[in-house]
Amino acid sequence: MKWSAFVPKALRSLLWVSWVAMVLPWPVHAEVRAHPQAHPNFLTPAALGVVINTADPLSVAIGDYYVRARHIPVQNVAHVAFDYHRSVVPEREFSALKAAVDAQLPHSIQAYALTWVRPYRVECMSVTSAFAFGFDSRYCARRCTATQLSRYYNSASEAPYDDLHLRLAMSLAAANFEEAKALIDRGIQADGSAPTGTAYLVVSGDPARDVRASTYRDTVMLAAGRVRIMLARTAGLEHRQDVMFYFIGAANVPDIKSNQFLPGAVADHLTSYGGVLTDGSQMSSLRWLEAGATGSYGTVVEPCNFTAKFPNPALLLQHYLAGETLIEAYWKSVAMPGQGVFIGEPLARPYPFEIGAARLDHGAKTAWRQP
Repeated sequence: MKWSAFVPKALRSLLWVSWVAMVLPWPVHAEVRAHPQAHPNFLTPAALGVVINTADPLSVAIGDYYVRARHIPVQNVAHVAFDYHRSVVPEREFSALKAAVDAQLPHSIQAYALTWVRPYRVECMSVTSAFAFGFDSRYCARRCTATQLSRYYNSASEAPYDDLHLRLAMSLAAANFEEAKALIDRGIQADGSAPTGTAYLVVSGDPARDVRASTYRDTVMLAAGRVRIMLARTAGLEHRQDVMFYFIGAANVPDIKSNQFLPGAVADHLTSYGGVLTDGSQMSSLRWLEAGATGSYGTVVEPCNFTAKFPNPALLLQHYLAGETLIEAYWKSVAMPGQGVFIGEPLARPYPFEIGAARLDHGAKTAWRQP
């Protein structure tokens, strides 16, 4: 990751912005509504739009299977056609594409499930953030600078389009149909399972990428007693059978396939190009899904090590354990998501609503340990 652009004065200013974005809840629009008639699982298949690229046979196969498996209403499916043999889409082409998608979907749609792995980027934005916010250069940073904050960050919103005029997006990214099917099946299997797995918060020894470790104590404070937590110093976990959360800072994470990820598990690594899904020099976030995770995240262009541009484990666990879906919890954990791509099965909801307020006997003890 590139740090030479920082100078002391800029560093102090930017760290202040990142700290504020990470620690303080971003205010929700005054008209956020409570939706008392809805189940606490606010995002349902009825509110999810599925976007299929008819020029991509894999996208068609993934979309058709997902619509059937999740019982997505037929009116919630948008069909578009574009060249998928590339990683980056120009802004003008994307704007026309998004307009075509929105014209096909009901106004009630709150989020998108994208059914492809490429393209994962729209010029300087990730494809998921471009779908959420529309292409907007304020969410980009070509140098080591902060970006526009997400209105949805740590919000109380139950309906992001109604409340904040943005639709969340997550890509059902996979290299082949077998991987995509396994991902979707894991997400469905996770629903209401109340897993008793472990949250692994790992310090890898890479100072530039371990910056998120400063949030680990907050994670323990918010989540201890609700999920088992292990704080570890290691280059990578090996042969763990109960992985529910796995956060680390590293360009490449060894041995991830030796671990057993529970249905609904979330895993990501803080590095520059984890969101470069198919053609990057660092480990792709796609490797987490292939290892068995249900959701992951990575940046598609150099973000520098702003913690606000990556998931905050404390907030992710707080929202996920409270019964929110994967896409809601993940999006609420990133203050500056413009450069990051969210991948996984968006509707996975492993934790029943009631577990958010409960204390679990198995989660009361945490410690720094060497796996």
